[in-house]
Amino acid sequence: MSSHELDNRIEYMVTCIGDFAAQHAMTPAAAYAFLEKYHGLAFLTDCYDIEHTQSIQTAVDDMSDVCIKNGGVFA
Repeated sequence: MSSHELDNRIEYMVTCIGDFAAQHAMTPAAAYAFLEKYHGLAFLTDCYDIEHTQSIQTAVDDMSDVCIKNGGVFA
């Protein structure tokens, strides 16, 4: 993977985490911990090739669904 592609992936992940945090009224740090615990980040990493072609909102919705399926509960 080139450094340019890695930079793009990192920027995408940061954007998705930030939007996930905003949608679920969490701090970015709390969102990161939640996504890590309930496999949302693993999903986003594993499915990057498809997810980055969708809207950020679609990625946030997909991560939310993955987290719920893995036991995550939103307050």
